[in-house]
Amino acid sequence: MQLEGIHHITAITGDAPANVDFYVGVLGLKMVKKTVNQDDPTVYHLFYADDAGSPGADLTFFEYPGAQRGSPGAGMVHRVVSRVGSSAAIDFWEQRLATRGVVTERLSDAGLEFADPEGLAHELIVAAVADSPLIADAPDIPREFALQGFDAVRAYATEPERSSALLRETLGFDGGEDGRWEVRGEQRGGRYVLDAAPATRSVPGAGTVHHVAFATRIDEHEAWQRRVAQSGARPTPVIDRFYFRSVYFREPSGVLFELATMGPGFGADEDPAHLGECLSLPPEFERLRTELEQRLTPLPDPRAQGVGG
Repeated sequence: MQLEGIHHITAITGDAPANVDFYVGVLGLKMVKKTVNQDDPTVYHLFYADDAGSPGADLTFFEYPGAQRGSPGAGMVHRVVSRVGSSAAIDFWEQRLATRGVVTERLSDAGLEFADPEGLAHELIVAAVADSPLIADAPDIPREFALQGFDAVRAYATEPERSSALLRETLGFDGGEDGRWEVRGEQRGGRYVLDAAPATRSVPGAGTVHHVAFATRIDEHEAWQRRVAQSGARPTPVIDRFYFRSVYFREPSGVLFELATMGPGFGADEDPAHLGECLSLPPEFERLRTELEQRLTPLPDPRAQGVGG
């Protein structure tokens, strides 16, 4: 069994409308699913990705309206690293973000750092990998400059060596030198980087990452759950999230990991040509539709002119 890189990354926002404006309107991602947090259905779970909603490109957010900004520390992911196709794409994003008032830092011809409006750190890199690019078509972003899916997450750890056994022996990651790990399957790969934790304490909140999920094949998912359990990591049972199945556990540094299946996918309840256009509710939550439509924050229309994708 092999994990197929990063499946999705889930973060927290306190302002869903501004979140849509940034991730669709500025970064050019497509909203591929507008649904609810299945553990707290009174709040949104918004999914942004490539046009197909592919594992490897899904950046998702729970909205807790008015949530205070958090601050990543030990045991938390602190940066999302995405791929672009060339140094010319880095130039494009440096200029595009600057025109929208986003502060950037150029790392080199192959890298650019910035943060979203709530402080979630991002990095764009030119990645030399054979993985298929996962692209969302946006009217004002040339396809050759579009984001191409995840390359890595970076997390803070106080004792990164404690994570080695689980990452290498249980989950099949390679590397580990200087806290840099990679996991690669037949289709995709992704990196997990452990950085020295700051002295400040971890504060979950808006602009912080809740968890990172790695991708599994559906027919191997229960075997992965058993393997993690045998390692002593205390995973949850397999949980049916309707669009995929999930297992959660914490790796020794404290970061919340999920193993998520590559399917059934977001076309389970929407026409793939119209993903994210309406509020989607898994069958067990459909009875709450009227209440939720009145309670959830009104969002800008991602298809409207001036909001890309």
